[in-house]
Amino acid sequence: MSKRVFDLLVALGGLLVFAAPMLAIALWIRLDSPGPVFFRQERVGRGGRPFRIHKFRTMVVDAPARGPAITVGADPRITRAGTWLRRSKLDELPQLLDVLAGDMSIVGPRPELAQYVALYPAALRAQVLSVRPGITDPVSLDFADEGALLARAADPEREYREVVLPAKLEAAVAYAARATLWSDLAVMGRTLALLARRG
Repeated sequence: MSKRVFDLLVALGGLLVFAAPMLAIALWIRLDSPGPVFFRQERVGRGGRPFRIHKFRTMVVDAPARGPAITVGADPRITRAGTWLRRSKLDELPQLLDVLAGDMSIVGPRPELAQYVALYPAALRAQVLSVRPGITDPVSLDFADEGALLARAADPEREYREVVLPAKLEAAVAYAARATLWSDLAVMGRTLALLARRG
């Protein structure tokens, strides 16, 4: 089975299973704070092509004007609903639509903002962007509490650029070089286990 067919089957199945919860989450977001249900942001996809990623909105609508691109600890921009959605990772569910559109995969390096991709060494950038970005991957599981990690740093933005981003890049290169359907299934298993613990 090809990776693309696998992605389509999982995305369609996920949307069917989570249709009712996603509707409930959408209603909760609308009742919790003013603004749209979805958060859309331009990220860098396969081959360097930009695309708009979809998430459930977890911050106030003017969050970009109030702070940095990264989220640090108990960020005051996060809404009440957003706090739970981020902890449970359910804010990522709308990315199943990005998988159907062909912009993302179920498993693959997490898509970054262009400002951070610009920091990648050219050779490594080409390797990472040779595959579709994913909803989950090994490094996102290792950095599941990234916000708390950055909150402990004296300069969170610098910590992200100089410590977190290189670690993510190294893992993304390794994924692009060695990923198989079986390794993707293992990552999905780890992801489901993490969600179960946080649910």
